[in-house]
Amino acid sequence: MRIGLDATGGDYAPKTTIAGAKLAIDELPQGNSIVLYGEKNLVTQELHRQDLDLTLFDLIDAPEMIGMGEHPTKALTTKPNSAIAMGFRHLKAKEINAFCSAGNTGAMHVGAMFTIKAIEGIIRPGIAGFAPKEKGGFGILMDIGANAECKPDVLLQFGEIGSLYAKHVFGIDEPKVGLINLGEEEQKGTLNTQAAYQLFKLSRRINFIGNIEGRDLFNDKADVMICDGFTGNVILKLTESIYDVVKRRNISNEFLDRFDYEAIGGSPVLGINGNVVIGHGVSTALAIKNMVLLAHRMAESNIYLKIKEAFTE
Repeated sequence: MRIGLDATGGDYAPKTTIAGAKLAIDELPQGNSIVLYGEKNLVTQELHRQDLDLTLFDLIDAPEMIGMGEHPTKALTTKPNSAIAMGFRHLKAKEINAFCSAGNTGAMHVGAMFTIKAIEGIIRPGIAGFAPKEKGGFGILMDIGANAECKPDVLLQFGEIGSLYAKHVFGIDEPKVGLINLGEEEQKGTLNTQAAYQLFKLSRRINFIGNIEGRDLFNDKADVMICDGFTGNVILKLTESIYDVVKRRNISNEFLDRFDYEAIGGSPVLGINGNVVIGHGVSTALAIKNMVLLAHRMAESNIYLKIKEAFTE
């Protein structure tokens, strides 16, 4: 497996990305490699600064850089030799098995949508997040920001995509899928969630267990939790703030520690023709390492192909 990493993406790159890549290469099984994308001199200098062997990684010179605040579509169009643009081209050409970056989130999303594109049959690809479960492991939360508003058929597809991820990446045989709502009753919620409930109930592709509430995010009621991107992003930022409060108060707890974004690494973009992970802009070396390992797990499981097969049956 060849995992592509944007070496210049993120608030603290390339220092943290190079350090994280070294941590990741030490944990990846033999036969796997990390391909670094970034301005050659800048990346090489950082490798020397950290006293790392240049032969540990493959290096692709990407002399142009997309800033965190740049307009994503314009940046990808005007900077074809940036790490993100080149990474997606190589992913499309199957020269790498996965691509990840903690750089410009919008550029990553636009690159995924317009370079490797959505799988045929997928209405709207989404971004998946992970919620720690009290009894161990993580649940899948989708969408967490790619689609602020979602029609019922899009929500249903998120349930199908998330279920496939839970099965093939997390190893859950029959994932329980819940629709996030303001009550458990079938008639509760907005017109969208009420209509989505009926679609979920009729679907034979998923194990739908009904509506779930906010209090069910961290218990074992559902393995896959579905909502629009507006709701999902609010939940994501809330869990991040809970972890920040816990750390400021010097509280150590095994469950609460799993709210830390560093332990997860990043968020997969699902429903596209490739394995893509978007990292947090403030990613540390540990977060970069876990983002690369997450991308490797996705590539190893062939998750995007499993999704593609399911939607072309």
